[in-house]
Amino acid sequence: MVQRSSNAEVMSMDLSPKMPAKAYGGEGGAYYDWSPADLPMLGAASIGAAKLHLNAGGLSMPSYSDSAKVAYVLQGAGVCGLVLPEAAKEKVIPIKTGDTLALPFGAVTWWHNAQGSDAELVVLFLGDTSKGHVNGKFTNFQLTGANGIFTGFSTEFVARAWDLDQDSAAKIVSTQPGSGIVKIAAGHKMPEPRAEDRKGMVLNCLEAPLDVDIPGGGRVVVLNTANLPLVKEVGLGADLVRIDGHSMCSPGFSCDSAYQVTYIVRGSGRVQVVGIDGTRVLETRVEGGCLFIVPRFFVVSKIADDTGLEWFSIITTPNPIFSHLAGKTSVWKAISPAVLETAFNTTPEMEKMFRSKRLDSEIFFAPN
Repeated sequence: MVQRSSNAEVMSMDLSPKMPAKAYGGEGGAYYDWSPADLPMLGAASIGAAKLHLNAGGLSMPSYSDSAKVAYVLQGAGVCGLVLPEAAKEKVIPIKTGDTLALPFGAVTWWHNAQGSDAELVVLFLGDTSKGHVNGKFTNFQLTGANGIFTGFSTEFVARAWDLDQDSAAKIVSTQPGSGIVKIAAGHKMPEPRAEDRKGMVLNCLEAPLDVDIPGGGRVVVLNTANLPLVKEVGLGADLVRIDGHSMCSPGFSCDSAYQVTYIVRGSGRVQVVGIDGTRVLETRVEGGCLFIVPRFFVVSKIADDTGLEWFSIITTPNPIFSHLAGKTSVWKAISPAVLETAFNTTPEMEKMFRSKRLDSEIFFAPN
């Protein structure tokens, strides 16, 4: 059972956005991850975060993880090979920028960027580590390569398991010197991706119907059990938010005890987070490539710079619910005037003026 941090511990944690560090890699690409030592909220929220960068011809070899994850394609196009638990057949899924995949426990995956690709394939992974080996960090188990699972078994066990003679067993386990990521040999033919394998497995957040569309303000696509049923098995919801230059995202909080884990895809802007007793626990600038986490029930708001701001978030529940504290759908519009007058210790005139604002604006507020 995961131990929850106390109020005092959460309030004193460093919530500032962080960039990932390189974990391993080579000619084919690299794997980067965020550490709970650098971003303590990862441990508090039991969340792992990592990025895979594959060069042209790069292959992230077959592996499985100790955590359920959501994968989001940040850049490029390529292939994801996926074998779900107890499945008899591999799915060979063509992927592209904006694609989101839900990867449940026990899923075996490989990732490939084509030899002739003119762009790096970059995939973001965010997931739940509460049942993992290291709280706040993914542990991946490689099936092949220098650190593959079968390098740890004796030749006798490998030969018996695969019905090979011992010489063949020793050879097949030891001939791949690479670890995790390799580059495909020139001319080697990889499996052809199958468009039909995308069905029910992928949602493209750049092409999906918008859940919120505020002209001049911003747009949201929400990933949930309705448009990608596998997120129920993963236990996470997600969204892609894009706000225009100088627009504001309304102050709000997750009202179902969920953490918000936010990766800035592109653009830049300012973020404020307010916690217990009205204490501002974060005031900072964010830019593409950084990650930060908002504690449960804390209120967050963002304002974009002139280039706009785009972020991909997971929420630690498959069907998240948010409460907003500004705009026409905010709680202020529902609370009785007399209650607001007393709560703010203000006049009826001031309360009416306050209530009359933001009647046509929802989550995003375009600059005046």
